[in-house]
Amino acid sequence: MKVVILDGYSVTQRDLDWSQLSDPLPSPSQPFTFEVITYDRTAPADTIARCADAEAVLTNKVLITAEVMAALPRLRYIGVLATGYNVVDCEAAHQRGIIVTNIPAYSTASVAQLVFAHLLNITNSVAHYADKRSHWPASPDFTWSDTPLTELSGKTFGIYGLGNIGSAVARIATAFGMNVIAATSRAAEALPTGITKASWDDILHQSDVLSLHCPLTPSTRAMINRDTLTLMRPSAILINTGRGPLIDEQAVADALHEGRLAAYCADVLSTEPPSPDNPLLTAPRCFLTPHIAWATREARQRLISIAANNLRAFAQGHPINVIV
Repeated sequence: MKVVILDGYSVTQRDLDWSQLSDPLPSPSQPFTFEVITYDRTAPADTIARCADAEAVLTNKVLITAEVMAALPRLRYIGVLATGYNVVDCEAAHQRGIIVTNIPAYSTASVAQLVFAHLLNITNSVAHYADKRSHWPASPDFTWSDTPLTELSGKTFGIYGLGNIGSAVARIATAFGMNVIAATSRAAEALPTGITKASWDDILHQSDVLSLHCPLTPSTRAMINRDTLTLMRPSAILINTGRGPLIDEQAVADALHEGRLAAYCADVLSTEPPSPDNPLLTAPRCFLTPHIAWATREARQRLISIAANNLRAFAQGHPINVIV
């Protein structure tokens, strides 16, 4: 089976490889093997040519549109190298009988970890004091500080979306002694100990920290906007490791400039990489990381293993993690 990986570098980077895909499958008559062709990156104009004669295509961010599928008559399988699958026209795939799979829950621990890396960097000013360590020797006291420091215990941590990542974040927040409130479709009595179900308005009003962990849908697009920001405490910290368009970036930048939001932390932006005029790039108290929450070595290795298992299961006739 010819397998084409369109944008493999973001997953393997410099320390992993796709060798798991090359292992032969057992067969009653002879070993079944994959012919794997890997590209670090693929421009849209090159997608069809690179996938010619491929029966299986793996993609992270390269779009597989209806037009692309129509030009690839041998294509039978699309493996999305991520949890989100908006890069594939799933309706077109369904109409053509093409199986589409994704990689669920591979980065849960890593994303939750980055949420608190951001939060602790703000509450304890870790990077700030590390950069200003040369000030300490001149201090008349054994200690030196020039920023307020904040204890998390007793603060209210609001979560929108209590799936795998949201639940992991909630557990960590609880371990810090925070009061966790969550907007979730789950029944209040079904929530783990330490998590209280709350309305979206109550979360906006009450949260000292608000973390977004929901899919991007028409109803969640720009859920943080000029109106919802007016309901938040000026001392609140907003964290977004979900999807960039969950927030109105200009509205958040304005709130930061005007002192109506204490800080914004994000690992995602509406366009990635961002345009130089993105308002968040110059906003005060805005802490941006370049979409790295998912990218620990452990999470990427897990992603590769799941991708290999997905492809093997498809080849053996019992696909798993199927979207379409």
